[in-house]
Amino acid sequence: MSGVTRHDEAAQRDPAAPGRHRGAPGPELVTVADIEDAAARLSGVCVRTPLVPFPLTDPPLLVKAESLQPIGAFKLRGAYNAIARVPEADRARGVVAHSSGNHAQAVAHTARRFGIPVVLVVPHTTPEVKVDACRRLGAEIVYVEPTMEARVETAERLAEAHGFVQIPPFDHPDVIAGQGTVGLEIVQDLPGVEVVLVPIGGGGLISGVAAAVKGLRPDARVIGVEPELAADARASLRAGRRVEWPVEQTGLTIADALRVPRVGALTFAHIREYVDDVVVVSDDEIRRAMRHLARDVRLIAEPGGAVATAAYLYRRDALPPASSYVSVLSGGNVAPALFSEVLA
Repeated sequence: MSGVTRHDEAAQRDPAAPGRHRGAPGPELVTVADIEDAAARLSGVCVRTPLVPFPLTDPPLLVKAESLQPIGAFKLRGAYNAIARVPEADRARGVVAHSSGNHAQAVAHTARRFGIPVVLVVPHTTPEVKVDACRRLGAEIVYVEPTMEARVETAERLAEAHGFVQIPPFDHPDVIAGQGTVGLEIVQDLPGVEVVLVPIGGGGLISGVAAAVKGLRPDARVIGVEPELAADARASLRAGRRVEWPVEQTGLTIADALRVPRVGALTFAHIREYVDDVVVVSDDEIRRAMRHLARDVRLIAEPGGAVATAAYLYRRDALPPASSYVSVLSGGNVAPALFSEVLA
């Protein structure tokens, strides 16, 4: 097995391992230097996405448009960084990943770029638009029940049987560092950034963004955003420990990319260290935000990609005051039928 899998498993097994960032007991946290290294690796692979002004907002809102990535979501950053760091001999055997959709596309896109086999373990509830995109990239699809246990166990069994390298969807430092390039670009393009709003699923995106933003601009505030129906990260932050929500509950939200029932061990360590708060939005607010992003900003957002903008539009009283805000539009891979319904 590769270093990717071993490192991820170590973080899961030993959350009290010494960290390199804080010097106190805890998992190793990703640093700005890690994120800058990832940015160099991703040059020419990922789009440096713009901060798009949302018209007629006061205070101003800028939208970080990760829907413009080649696979339509930020996940390419972490997947490519992780796979590129695997030794070539190990990588040549192929990769396996479990995902609710966007990470699967990112891994498939990267595997095709490297010319290696790829198997993807996805819940049977994954939107077909995402699965079809993976198949077009040459991936083999294995469907499982929509539980994290089923996803992880199946991916581990395939890795063991075929010698594949596992590429975790969020709970690994190379993945977090890749996602952190979103935050790096935000600070580079807007040095005076005050508040950054970030969707939370498994926590990889907000972990990387928060590490970058807080490392470069400590006074800035980083706020996570979740659907009300899948608010395990908010519950975890308030409890001071990881709280798991039942799949029957999280599966109800329209935001399919954010249905992860519990954040990762490593991502939770980053959230506790760097994230100022987590707010929630309703499914109706997510739909309305998708509609406004399409009509007013000319950006397509999938439900999970719209939650941060929804927090600005409808939950401003829960946000810290600022003269401007940035929301991360994390992805735009929405089923055409759902998108048509939302626009109507």
